[in-house]
Order: sequence, then C-alpha cells, then structure tokens
Amino acid sequence: MSEKTKKGSRKRDLRNWRRRGFRSETVLVKMLQKNGYNAVRIPASNPSLNPLPDIIARRGEHIYAFEVKNVNYYAYIPKRQVDKLFRFLDEFIPVSRESKHAVLAAHMGKKWIFKEILWKKWEKGKLPEKERILKRDKGNFNLEKGCKK
Repeated sequence: MSEKTKKGSRKRDLRNWRRRGFRSETVLVKMLQKNGYNAVRIPASNPSLNPLPDIIARRGEHIYAFEVKNVNYYAYIPKRQVDKLFRFLDEFIPVSRESKHAVLAAHMGKKWIFKEILWKKWEKGKLPEKERILKRDKGNFNLEKGCKK
C-alpha cells in the first residue's frame, strides 16, 4: 500500500470516528430533551485546551456537563477531559456545586452507561489518569431521574 493510500485511509477512519461521536452526541441531546432537560451539543470537535463539554444540559436548578464516547465494550476517558468538565462548571456556571454535575456518557451500541464524577475527587486532585466504563457496568447516574436532590 502506498503512503498516499495509507494517508487517505487514515483520514477516512478519522472522519468516520468523528461522525460516530457526532451521532452519539446528537442522540443523547434528544434523549435528554425527551426526559425534560434543556440540552445542547457544544460543536467543538477539536482537542482544544478550552474547558468545553460535549453537551451541556439543565433540568430545574441542576446543570450537567457531559463528555460522550461512542465505543463497543469499554471507554477510557483521559483525566484531562474529565478535568475540562469540572473547569467548565467551575469557571462558567455561577451556581452552587451541589447543582453542577460532571457526567461521562458511554454509548455502546444500544446501551448507554452514565457515570457522574464527584466534585470531591476533582477538588482533592484524586482524578485517576483515566476513568473507565465497561459495558457490564451499571453506572451511577440515572438519566430519567437526574440527580437525587
């Protein structure tokens, strides 16, 4: 295979990967809206250092910043992406921390798993290098109920 063909293949793979992520984000926005949230996708598909979530949603007094992954069996979310969720909530959302939630969303075929990361982990610098979500996990965030308060 020529070098030009390899580059074309890599570009196509990257384009398909981004499309899958875009589709998952769009599906999640619709799911959130169906469950009573105001939700929008943040169209920032570049790996910037800016603290932007994939999706921001609000229901009642609660604000949710989502990082979305489209995967088959497991998702690893790097520490810097989780940190960006907290930075976004901390720097741009002027409400108490009890009303702000950082949520990881793994789209695995027809199954969604949601994992809320607690403020304590971020404040104490205890975020792991990678957060892990496996297909067999239950998650700790219920989309229909939202937060418990």
